[in-house]
Amino acid sequence: MTEPHNAISQIRGWIARAESDFKNAEHTLTMRPEECPFDTVCFHCQQMTEKYLKALLVHKGIDFPKTHDVGEIVSLFPAEMIPPLDQREQDFSTQHAVTSRYPGDPDIVTTEEAGQAINIARRVRVWARTHLPPESIGAKKAV
Repeated sequence: MTEPHNAISQIRGWIARAESDFKNAEHTLTMRPEECPFDTVCFHCQQMTEKYLKALLVHKGIDFPKTHDVGEIVSLFPAEMIPPLDQREQDFSTQHAVTSRYPGDPDIVTTEEAGQAINIARRVRVWARTHLPPESIGAKKAV
């Protein structure tokens, strides 16, 4: 099991990277729709979701494999702490981890899909931050 101080450091690292992905997704969505790379928005939303979930697993002392599969990550959570993602949302997020990054995928990512991705990411972010220790997200530790 990870030492508490080391765990907080690891959690902060996951959160910092997740927040970078979140900022990238939100900033990209400010572009004009005809210029916006919606696949990039979906990719960064998936990455943010994945990293917040992994931060929570570190907090709970649960080991996880190197994977981008959101469903596989969700399956590692204890029953009393299931992330707010149904199977369809898990699959939707996972598909944007890799497939939208490489040529050959015939599907064009739409503005609606980007909107769905950002909504999922925001919901996971809020949920995760309520379950993480305050000192790991920059808040003062409760006395």
